[in-house]
Amino acid sequence: MKKILSIMLIAAIVTSVLVGCVNDKKIPIKEVNSGKDNVDFNFSVDPETLAFEVESNGITERASEPLEKMKVSNLKDSGDTITWTYLEKAIDVEIEKKDKYVDVTIKSNKDEDNMFAWPKVKGDGYMLPLNQGKHIPSNDPVWKDYLSEEKMKVIEAFSMQFFAVDKSAYSLVYIIKNPYNSEVVFNTENDIEFTFNHEFPAINKVKEYGFRIYVTEKNPADVAKTYKKYLVEQGDFKSLADKAKENSEIEKLYGAPHAYFWDRTVISEGNIKWAKLRDSFPEKLRLWIQELLTTKVEDGSDLSSAFDDLNNLDYVDKYTKNRIVKGLSAVMQLKEFYNPEIFTETDKETQGLLNRKIENLNPVELIDLNKRLLKSVLGNVVDPIEKWADANTVDVIKDMKDSGLENMWIGLDDWQEGFIKPELVKEAEDLGYLIGTYDSYHSIHEPGKEKWETAKFRDTSLYENATVTNKDGNKIEGFQGEGRKLNPTLAMPSVEERITSILDTGLAFNSWFLDTDGTGEIYDDYSPEHITTEKDDIQARIKRMEYLQQEWDMVVGTEGGNDFANKTIAFAHGIETPAFSWMDEDMKTNKESEYYVGRYYSSNGGVPELFSKQIPVKDKYKKLFLDSNYTIPLYKLVYNDSVITTYWWGWGTLKLEDEISNRMLYEILYNVPPLYHIDKNEWKKHKETIVRHSKVWSNFSKKAITEEMTDFKIISDDRLVQMTEYGETLSVVANFSEDEFNYLGETIPEKSLLIIDGKSKSIYTPKN
Repeated sequence: MKKILSIMLIAAIVTSVLVGCVNDKKIPIKEVNSGKDNVDFNFSVDPETLAFEVESNGITERASEPLEKMKVSNLKDSGDTITWTYLEKAIDVEIEKKDKYVDVTIKSNKDEDNMFAWPKVKGDGYMLPLNQGKHIPSNDPVWKDYLSEEKMKVIEAFSMQFFAVDKSAYSLVYIIKNPYNSEVVFNTENDIEFTFNHEFPAINKVKEYGFRIYVTEKNPADVAKTYKKYLVEQGDFKSLADKAKENSEIEKLYGAPHAYFWDRTVISEGNIKWAKLRDSFPEKLRLWIQELLTTKVEDGSDLSSAFDDLNNLDYVDKYTKNRIVKGLSAVMQLKEFYNPEIFTETDKETQGLLNRKIENLNPVELIDLNKRLLKSVLGNVVDPIEKWADANTVDVIKDMKDSGLENMWIGLDDWQEGFIKPELVKEAEDLGYLIGTYDSYHSIHEPGKEKWETAKFRDTSLYENATVTNKDGNKIEGFQGEGRKLNPTLAMPSVEERITSILDTGLAFNSWFLDTDGTGEIYDDYSPEHITTEKDDIQARIKRMEYLQQEWDMVVGTEGGNDFANKTIAFAHGIETPAFSWMDEDMKTNKESEYYVGRYYSSNGGVPELFSKQIPVKDKYKKLFLDSNYTIPLYKLVYNDSVITTYWWGWGTLKLEDEISNRMLYEILYNVPPLYHIDKNEWKKHKETIVRHSKVWSNFSKKAITEEMTDFKIISDDRLVQMTEYGETLSVVANFSEDEFNYLGETIPEKSLLIIDGKSKSIYTPKN
């Protein structure tokens, strides 16, 4: 069947306002074949206001509301293309009819800063790639409140570079050709509407932005697949299967739950004979440890006092044991721990390390030396050092494997955890797991005043010479207002130095997690010595991901996972549920509130309460970030077989106590890995729940991950029963409601789902 697409000039245009106008009459309709997946449509445009109308099946809708009238010059028609200029705004417009879409390009024709706002859209609702994807009715009161006068930086807020507007009978899809220096500005005075604003910075030689505009059916699958075909056409899509051909370790992600593993104890409670320690702790050693704690360890005074308490107790209680273990673990990570007046007897291995000089030891060797030194004085009061912290680390990992968790991705808070217990890293790899460290190059702190390890760099000149300056000439602050933002185009030597120094210790990491690199939190840098555009920023981030992937064979993941990184990363944290506790004082700072997320603190060196404390969520935030009524799988419909996505680490599967069942249903419906925070105690507490759910999820995901998500459907009128399809034979029907639901003769209980795998069917009801 022939597809019809037309370009028409609105008859209201007056010839006298046009310079070089070919005609003011309607341009003849052109016949095209747009392909089976796009809806037939005609369109018309008014150059004076850039009002844009689309007509399909006799129904006309606006693709852009009119702007204020502008004087039009140099209007030209060359058949399938119309161009004109707004002289007063130094803007050129080009509209070209293509077979399947309309291509709109807007250019600035001056070197100085410039900006333009188009399109201005409104509709019955919007399909926006906010994280996984949201369907937002234009009259929804919760979203109207949230989006009230909201500005969103497109490259950061949108996980993919398109948006869709629901009209009465069809949807309009806008694929963004240049997302840099762009924002969407919402207006909720009446129903929700928004305008797309683009800035043309003088420092950027690329002076154009624009859109491909398509007409599709009103469903997420058609919208998302239109974008996916565009990516494939552009060579900007890479499947997991293709990535695995380059690094087979990626296949270890298939069916793998994700878990951050927490333990910073060099020696654990069970490695110490407490009665002997209480009765025979050498005075010189005790005083030396206390001196180090009070002078070299942040907040070490409380830990120091535990060693005084030890002498005054008839029974060593749990609280005192925890503080002593943390104190011993802290000082054994210090270069200053060796004191020849205290450690007078050394064996051959210890002396060999000392002979090499402490400043020449890598961190793994340093901790090994300090273990040997402590053991040399305490003797049989403590276990052999080979057993230290095993119960907290390698024994837990082994039990996870023995319990049926065949594949796992395990993340460490930072590489120091690996230095403390390299056997943990080796054991995880030996068991067939992926294990990697968190890393970040986003913030840099003033040399000598670093508040966290990733903000510290050996090249101390970076703080003054390689940080980002905004247009006003001010340095952009780092995370939480600390330090500055590091320009990624100048960071690569430090990236290589840090990664090489970590891996040269022998740590067997096979995965790496880069904080913020996939979030789109990027900047133009106006520093005169190193002017950098947003695109330069992105390309530098991709370069360091590729360095880990290509030079070290790492399975690379990142926070965010916005799709500019899709060809490089294998997994991402944050697409499914982003960070949002900062939005609410009760969650963020009110320690008396039931909604308080918890401190970044652990009393025993394990999971901080920020991740282990279970909390409820206010209804407002449920609707915005969790409610299945609004969430749609736009990202999965595009990237299910390319990027594995799960939650931001602060919102693990078990964190939100009143949403756990819903999240388990979601994880199977959307093929999302469960995400946990594990230490010895958390594993014991949640082991049954984790193993039971992971078994069902893993068996399903191993099949789903190799397929494209082919469809998404709302089954019930209340939107609480939903269906996803993977490939041709695998599908899931999830019932989020409080009532049972009959689907094609199958009864799905409340808060349960039906998995259809070919001819086999199974019901799963999560329990926690």
